[in-house]
Amino acid sequence: MAVPDDSPSDESLLARYRTGEAGAFEALYTRHRQGLYRFLMSLSNKAELAEEIYQDTWLSLIRSNTQPQGRASFRTWLFQIARNRLIDHWRKHGIHNPLHDSYDEQLHAQPDSSAGPEQQLSLSRDQARLDAALQDLPEDQREVFLLRLHGELEVPQIAALTGTPLETVKSRLRYAQQKLRRLLAEEIPA
Repeated sequence: MAVPDDSPSDESLLARYRTGEAGAFEALYTRHRQGLYRFLMSLSNKAELAEEIYQDTWLSLIRSNTQPQGRASFRTWLFQIARNRLIDHWRKHGIHNPLHDSYDEQLHAQPDSSAGPEQQLSLSRDQARLDAALQDLPEDQREVFLLRLHGELEVPQIAALTGTPLETVKSRLRYAQQKLRRLLAEEIPA
């Protein structure tokens, strides 16, 4: 999400929050809550776990007195905290391949209730097809794709966050997009 020119940057809001301005935290939270939650939900596939890590991420930010390091943006730093918390959870519970666990489709946002029944059914089917296609992606491609989609991070930011070479991230993203296009095209009934 691009910050309008007249809005304070994330980094300045964080600095203002650290000096006691509670409204600055509210602005940061409002800017990043949806993308962060969607990223965690898509990566973990479990609403309860996504919510736990989501809350833990924000609490970590509140309790911390550190700032994003080096050239990292606030958004990259926030998603890094969330990613690390999720990986820590998986390690603690001995989960070795968490991105291929079964997906509970009920945990996704439901279609707009103002839509007609046919449109709701179509949207629900499209979401289910996309969810299934995402599940078929290799773990590393899926993570890069979700960071780009929900985190709205640029490729260099994803490379820094994951500790992966830039060209590798570009390849993973390209392969993920190609495979998603192919999987979604294959599932369209004739």
